Amino acid sequence: MEKNKKIKINRAFIIQEIQDQSIIIFGLILYSLGWTGFLLPNGITTGGVTGIAAIVYFGSKIPVGITYFCINGILLLFSIKIFGFKFSFRTILSVLIIGSLLSLLQPYFKEPLVKGEPFMSCILGGVLCGMGLGLVFNFKGSTGGTDIIALIINKYRNISIGKGLLICDVIIISSSYIVFQSIEKIVYGLVVMGVVSYTVDMVMSGARQSVQFFIFSEKYAEIADAIIKQAHRGCTVLDGTGWYSHKPVKVVIAMVKKTESVAIFRIVKNIDPHAFISQSSVIGIYGEGFQPMK
Repeated sequence: MEKNKKIKINRAFIIQEIQDQSIIIFGLILYSLGWTGFLLPNGITTGGVTGIAAIVYFGSKIPVGITYFCINGILLLFSIKIFGFKFSFRTILSVLIIGSLLSLLQPYFKEPLVKGEPFMSCILGGVLCGMGLGLVFNFKGSTGGTDIIALIINKYRNISIGKGLLICDVIIISSSYIVFQSIEKIVYGLVVMGVVSYTVDMVMSGARQSVQFFIFSEKYAEIADAIIKQAHRGCTVLDGTGWYSHKPVKVVIAMVKKTESVAIFRIVKNIDPHAFISQSSVIGIYGEGFQPMK
């Protein structure tokens, strides 16, 4: 019986991983299309490691892929130390995929998809890149580069991932003046980063928001243990009474960040698919693991 249960859990985990990776790959495709179809053909240098690689390419003709892989190799060392190998493994896969996509797609887009409209290319390219990054982040992936820096900032400071990316990328875009000697190019790059930042936060439904869960289940102990061990969040079990049945019930209460809500639903579904769950947004949560009290 126990063996069958483990096989079922492992099978569900594998299926979930395949689904997550599929969405991450789709997000990477969107990101690559935004870059190669709208930004690079217009000579617009955005932020991130891809932006650094583009600056190096326009200045020295060193292929974007070589610079991209070299810089990400260094940053991945920090990723492994801070986020662990599982997260970094996904990042390594993403770096390999996005590097390959950029190399494959760039020759097909020698001209921008929207010709003669650099500002429109900024908007469309930024939206595609932002949507791609938002999907990747939502499923615990990363495209590497400054994404790793933004995730580190988000982990230790109450700053959204989109804003963290914006801070890093403003510095990179401003440095493009050394190569292009053009304020116009910097302005276009800043417009793209603003669009990417806003789109990422919209896709992720507000990285700074938190939610409150009320979970009603006979398997409350297993769910509470799983929330602590798998989601690394605290929870509280309260006594209650079902007024329709007049039977005592246990209620698991958990406060988590909105980006972690998917993990909570998966935990509950794997343990008790018939559980009753209430999820609600909260204005603010203060204390350890959330915002500090001011």
